[in-house]
Amino acid sequence: MTGLLQLDGITKSYGSRLVLDGIRFGVAPGRLTGFVGGNGAGKTTTMRIILGVLSADGGTVTLGGTALTTADRQRFGYMPEERGLYPKMKVLEQVVYLARLHGFGKADATTRATALLEELGLGERLDDTIESLSLGNQQRAQIAAALVHDPQVLILDEPFSGLDPLAVEVVAGVLQSRAAQGAAILFSSHQLDVVERLCDDLIIIAGGTIRASGSRDELREQHSTDRYRLVASGDTGWLRGEPGVTVVDFEGGTALFDVDAPATAQRVLRTALQHGDVSSFAPQQPSLAQIFKEVIQ
Repeated sequence: MTGLLQLDGITKSYGSRLVLDGIRFGVAPGRLTGFVGGNGAGKTTTMRIILGVLSADGGTVTLGGTALTTADRQRFGYMPEERGLYPKMKVLEQVVYLARLHGFGKADATTRATALLEELGLGERLDDTIESLSLGNQQRAQIAAALVHDPQVLILDEPFSGLDPLAVEVVAGVLQSRAAQGAAILFSSHQLDVVERLCDDLIIIAGGTIRASGSRDELREQHSTDRYRLVASGDTGWLRGEPGVTVVDFEGGTALFDVDAPATAQRVLRTALQHGDVSSFAPQQPSLAQIFKEVIQ
């Protein structure tokens, strides 16, 4: 099992343009870490520095407390946002070739590649060329290429791009399995709903700086508000006249509202019960999309 992958004070400029400004975060073994931010926020540059493709102007990248070496990075897996496979090669041939580059013998490489491609739902496409695959299946093949040598650290740039909902579930399951085996996984995605469901930890970057980081539950707790959802049998329009209540949205018997104090929420519940049956009354945690919008403003 690998140790913590840690970035500490990473800076990077292109000419006079500062693109990374003191980046600090960790990627823990056995956990899926989501890395989110808008276009140009610095995600890909950060990933390339981790991999040694780019050099940082300042700061350090360590693994288990020691500076990364070439040997360490050989145990990394990387999937770039742009596809990098040979279009004329057959799927199995391509992944076997990459496994052999990592030192596996032909028989072992073939066994590994075949099992992984089947796990990713490409078992019937082993003899097809990369270029003949749909974009979504090319994406699966690219993920197989990153995983075939059982990397200790996995860096994935937009792994869910171009995947239909079923393929997203397949790939998510494969990544969760690798995390359960101890891999440290950092993945970027613009699909915030997928990140929210899949990640254990979350990093939000904007303008080359880290705006928020922590476990998914910690960030939800940090950014939670006194917001509640009420689902009742009758109309909830009466909430608009309640002191200490700000109605965010309501339709018929369902209302989303903020309160000025916990005691106000309890009063609202008692009042709702006087109006009729209440099927649901619960505090609402913010979604990742809400947290993202809040911290990048």
